[in-house]
Amino acid sequence: MMRKICFTGILLSVISGILIAQDITFPVLDGYKKIMNYPVYTPENLWDHINGAADGYLALGFVDLNVVEYKRGRNIIKLEIYRHSNHTMAFGIYASERNPTYRFVNLGAQGYITGGVINFFKGNYYVKIRTHSDKPKVLRSAESLAVRVANMLGGDTEMPSLLYQFPDEGKKINEEKYINESVLGHQFLTKAFKASYSVGNDSFDIYLFKFNDNGETSEMAKKYLATADLEPVQPESGKYVFADGYNGTIFLAWSGDMVVIISGLARDQADIADTYTSAILE
Repeated sequence: MMRKICFTGILLSVISGILIAQDITFPVLDGYKKIMNYPVYTPENLWDHINGAADGYLALGFVDLNVVEYKRGRNIIKLEIYRHSNHTMAFGIYASERNPTYRFVNLGAQGYITGGVINFFKGNYYVKIRTHSDKPKVLRSAESLAVRVANMLGGDTEMPSLLYQFPDEGKKINEEKYINESVLGHQFLTKAFKASYSVGNDSFDIYLFKFNDNGETSEMAKKYLATADLEPVQPESGKYVFADGYNGTIFLAWSGDMVVIISGLARDQADIADTYTSAILE
């Protein structure tokens, strides 16, 4: 007998001990048979599917994973649909696995193809499609499946809006990240977008934080400055340079609801840091 349970806001059915999501409809792929004998993976059992990699997904708001295989003869195309708590978290896990050398394609908010792998994110979803076949016909089928899944899933098809706050000059394309926990190794630094830069002979990273109100902004700045035995002169805004025992020289600036941290520059390169922090905050 089938019984229904509610789990993480998703209606699931239990059939022979296997969880099957009711709100994911896997597309038909012409000529292929769908094999749907995978459970729905949740935070409790994600390790069963991706072992040690599960921690990275859980740190970025993983909710559940639905898996299906498409089989035609000996050729198999595997589809994985990871659901995360929001669009930013989905971007975070997607960005952690992309490489700027991949071939980027217009799928969802962004996607890429490398060999028999097609990954993209859209809304709260991170989608991974792969095949071990190198046959052109199978690869075309995998691409067709990716398009169908992208059209099927709802959600935002834009990159997270805060990414557009990063200045373009010197920014390394498709290397932006989202770090949800322990930014720069500090537990009190959370929820940062990161962009890497190369300007002349200088390479540095910019971390961008956006808070709900000015009070949260000043509190974070105060905590970070305290690690260097410094106190802000005024809570509303400020620009400081100090030594971080873990990360070397740090440039910290904040105004309103935004904080900017720059690492990788020397103390005497304050002019470069000021150029970029001013472009973001002003």
